[in-house]
Amino acid sequence: MRRSVAVRLSALLATGALAAATGVALSTAEAAAAASGPTGYATQNGGTTGGAGGQTVRATTGTAIHQALCGRASSSTPITIQVEGTINHGNTAKVSGGSCSTAAGVIELKQISNVTIVGVGNGAVFDQLGIHIRESRNIIIQNVTIRNVKKSGSPTSNGGDAIGMESGVRNVWVDHTTLEASGGESEGFDGLFDMKDNTQYVTLSYSTLRNSGRGGLIGSSESDTSNGYVTFHHNLYENIDSRTPLLRGGVSHIYNNHYRNLNESGINSRVGARAKADNNYFEDSKDVLGTFYTDAAGYWQVSGNIFDNVTWSARSDDHNPAGPNPTSNTSVGIPYAYTLDAANCVPGVVSQTAGANKGLKVSDGSCTPQNPDPTDPQDPDPTDPPDPTDPPTGTNLSLTAGADGSSKADGTSYGNVRDGDMGTYWSPSGPTGSVSVKWGSATTVSKINVREAAGSQGAIGSWRVVNHDTGAVLASGTGAGVIGFAPASLKKLTFEITGSSGAPRIAELETYAG
Repeated sequence: MRRSVAVRLSALLATGALAAATGVALSTAEAAAAASGPTGYATQNGGTTGGAGGQTVRATTGTAIHQALCGRASSSTPITIQVEGTINHGNTAKVSGGSCSTAAGVIELKQISNVTIVGVGNGAVFDQLGIHIRESRNIIIQNVTIRNVKKSGSPTSNGGDAIGMESGVRNVWVDHTTLEASGGESEGFDGLFDMKDNTQYVTLSYSTLRNSGRGGLIGSSESDTSNGYVTFHHNLYENIDSRTPLLRGGVSHIYNNHYRNLNESGINSRVGARAKADNNYFEDSKDVLGTFYTDAAGYWQVSGNIFDNVTWSARSDDHNPAGPNPTSNTSVGIPYAYTLDAANCVPGVVSQTAGANKGLKVSDGSCTPQNPDPTDPQDPDPTDPPDPTDPPTGTNLSLTAGADGSSKADGTSYGNVRDGDMGTYWSPSGPTGSVSVKWGSATTVSKINVREAAGSQGAIGSWRVVNHDTGAVLASGTGAGVIGFAPASLKKLTFEITGSSGAPRIAELETYAG
């Protein structure tokens, strides 16, 4: 049943390799700015803002993502986590704290709110590792790739879902992502984008879903009909067997998507679901709209769609395709404003905008992709953290500060990290520990430079930068070097080593205002 995915996969991978070799495919991510803000149903029910207004931190491991969540003052404290690099099972451990409930081998967004996860720099790839959203609200996931998440075989993560939502989830915006597998259920994969158990007010936009047996679902069973109010727009579904998506109850708005090589069925509206499908482009596919594998009917309102080389099966009791000439059998009211691209230009627009590392380009309904507006209110403002790779400028504030810490190895001193001498250093008494610099009055700091002693470079693994006055985590990540964060006024700053290889030795903990 799933062989069609495997048959087509090798050809599609070859095409992707050719595109990369010829420079057609974009290979680097743009800056961590939101595109034009949330769209669709994610704008309803109070809206979706993610971590806007909170701290911004960098993470290069799954553990660092969990540390950032757990280091917040509360489970609802806003935070934006900028992710770069490959996140996998080897670097994603459980972290405990009062503001989080995490688990190893999965990015766990459980019982939390007001979080943005965005890929930056050279891109963020979640390799064989899914994102699980449970009992949470106001979440944004943007500009990341999630691939090859399995529910069977090894390793497994998130029940085989690239992104899965369940149990009272509200207001999620997933944008400019690439969600992909390498086969169907028999190869160990499940859904790419699943919502169940009372999940509502979700938008999936400008994303690529490909090479999977199952695109995604709304409702896990015929009795799970409490989900809905979901928008899908400007997405590419490519080489998918079925569920693009599967709808069990609820309302969905599906517009300006490009569907290519749907091998068994496409939009599957069941159990009273109502789907409004506008100006989509269906190509080289089978049974792209209808009620399939059940006699519990769903409904659709259709307008402006193009069916290019689409084949339709004969109808039976549990197989009710909408074609060959789809017509509306319900009416769906949409509560938000939106602008449609003409269906005939959807393949071109989607090819330039959908997926991670596409520069967060969007469409304004003119069939011409637009770059993000640099003045958009969700773009970085002067209070955002500087680029951690920028060299520090100005005076090293540590030279006039005091120092203390949690532990120190024999023969080392806390003061060695603020004496300006690379020949002296502080080292914790074990693989973890913390060292602080402190001032007699509040001092503004927005960047530090952690300089390892000669012969110990690379020993520092995971870390956190903490405002000791309030306990707030200013930044978290891995490896020494320059670390930037939103300006903080404080009397004491702590650098906490939470993981290391070998004996970490800090020669200088430099602090800067800008």
